[in-house]
Amino acid sequence: MDSSLLFLAGAVVLGAGVLATWLILRSRAAPSGELSGRLAQLADSLAAQQAQLAERLQSQERQLGRLLEERLADMGKRLNDGLDQSSLRTGATLAELRERLAVIDSAQANIAQLSERMVSLQDILSNKQARGAFGEIQLQDLVSQVLPPQAYEFQASLGERRRVDCLIKLPKPPGSIAIDAKFPLESFHQLRQAKDDAERVQAGRAFATAVLTHVRDIAEKYIVAGETAESALMFLPSEAVYAELYANFPEVVEKSYRARVWIVSPTTLMATLTTIRAVLKDARMKEQADVIQVQVRHLLDDVKRLAERAGNLEKHFTQAGDDLRLLKVSVDKVIRHSEQVEAIQLGDGDKTPDMI
Repeated sequence: MDSSLLFLAGAVVLGAGVLATWLILRSRAAPSGELSGRLAQLADSLAAQQAQLAERLQSQERQLGRLLEERLADMGKRLNDGLDQSSLRTGATLAELRERLAVIDSAQANIAQLSERMVSLQDILSNKQARGAFGEIQLQDLVSQVLPPQAYEFQASLGERRRVDCLIKLPKPPGSIAIDAKFPLESFHQLRQAKDDAERVQAGRAFATAVLTHVRDIAEKYIVAGETAESALMFLPSEAVYAELYANFPEVVEKSYRARVWIVSPTTLMATLTTIRAVLKDARMKEQADVIQVQVRHLLDDVKRLAERAGNLEKHFTQAGDDLRLLKVSVDKVIRHSEQVEAIQLGDGDKTPDMI
């Protein structure tokens, strides 16, 4: 209810109370007829004011009810709109969440497959023969990607009953280079799994010994005088083994250099093969240089003969020009003599033109 209406109702009630008190006090001194008239007037006035007050209260109640209904309707509309938007956002969030869950499920499946493949790779690397086949396959992929087919041979024969994993065919010098793809892995795993310094030192010695033993085998088997180059390559298919060797075992690397066995990883082998391809290209161009020089000499001889024949043709054209000029002179004389003969036949009297 409006505060002004409450104030007005309170004022009316208070005024009625004051008026009633005043009338009681006046009734003690006034006559009864006059008092009755005044009370009647007061009752009529109070009834009229109460009717007006009731009417105004009803009007204010109707307005307040309409205002309250409008505000409730607006609040309900806003609430419905908010719920609709919230539903849309919730639906979009749930759809995005389902997509992310699908991606996570796919990633988990890939991780599971990768785990299985890693287990298979560990099984392969734990077996010496399978590890050698793994290194050979990786070596074949690298070599076949960089070099032309005629520049290499896999499982090539060397010396007496020896086969090398790959033989890079280079002209002499330096000659063909052998590449061995077998590598020691057990000692490297022991080195990585060492728990204290003592185990690490012992595993490091075993790793260095295994690498140097393999280096000596390569130098003895695959460096054949008169058949191969004076050096060979030891291919390590694992970058981790290569990094460990060059980072912490420089004396092993130095001894391999002295044995003319170069240790390479997949990355360094790719760089080495790229250099070999450039060497092969230069050698091929050098082989073709003699053929090109012979062809250039033949071309120069042909150009000389062409120049001589052009000179002879020019002489023939000059002689033909002279003959044409002499022919023109003879034709001019024939024409002149013909004209003189005609003048004799048609001339006057005994006048005879000079005959030339």
